[in-house]
Amino acid sequence: MLEKLQADDVVLNQFPFLRDELQYQLIHFITAIEGATKLKTPDGRMLFAGSPGHNAWLWLSEDVTDEYRLQLMKELIAHHQGTDLPGICGSPSTAEQFANLYSEINALEHHAYMKKQTYSCPKVIKPVKVKGQLIRATPQHVELVAEFMAGFTEDVYGASVIPASQLPAAEGMVMRGDLYFWAVDELPVAMANIAHRSPRHGRINLVYTPPVLRKNGYASAVVAGLCSVLEDENREPMLYADAKKANKVYKNIGFVESGLIAEIRFM
Repeated sequence: MLEKLQADDVVLNQFPFLRDELQYQLIHFITAIEGATKLKTPDGRMLFAGSPGHNAWLWLSEDVTDEYRLQLMKELIAHHQGTDLPGICGSPSTAEQFANLYSEINALEHHAYMKKQTYSCPKVIKPVKVKGQLIRATPQHVELVAEFMAGFTEDVYGASVIPASQLPAAEGMVMRGDLYFWAVDELPVAMANIAHRSPRHGRINLVYTPPVLRKNGYASAVVAGLCSVLEDENREPMLYADAKKANKVYKNIGFVESGLIAEIRFM
């Protein structure tokens, strides 16, 4: 029997979920979204969270038996009968098993879109000899943020978008106050964002440096700056990155690999 998963639910703050919490930090974020599907088992060994139009996240405790695992997945799929599930994210074994079962039952196809490496930063190593300072983005930076976001989208997803299309999102992030630049002589040269704070972690995203300004340590500097902000709050910095990339920018400032997440999409 599936139950509703609440924001700040007790199962999010106890074992066995705490063992895997870092990889599944986004579940904390989704539980606060109005209209999202948020489910758990009474024993707290399965959590499911998905917002409309986005890939859902599925966590299963490693001590769940194969039989119980299959039973829970079938119950989840029955719960989604008649609804559109764009995709699933989870550990590679969990995401792949669910995708195979969901596709078979619903006569769909699926494809592995991306494997993400989760990174955590137990202790930040600040880069040396990088000129500049950390500044918070202000309303006067909205157009520049939109330009950086368009560049980020092309770099990460290979999709070309015009900066004007990013203005509403850029304005929203600036207003939230968690978007930062590394600035040299008051000129923003790299960007990063604190996307979400959960009780024990802070997730960083939108790390971007324009191509002509790369290889100067600016991305390392801005991410390290955000790590310091989060450390002051007693939160461990974390982020997701494409597992196919070396991600030296993060490793050089103290980030360590902390588990793979597979993203699978249905067609």
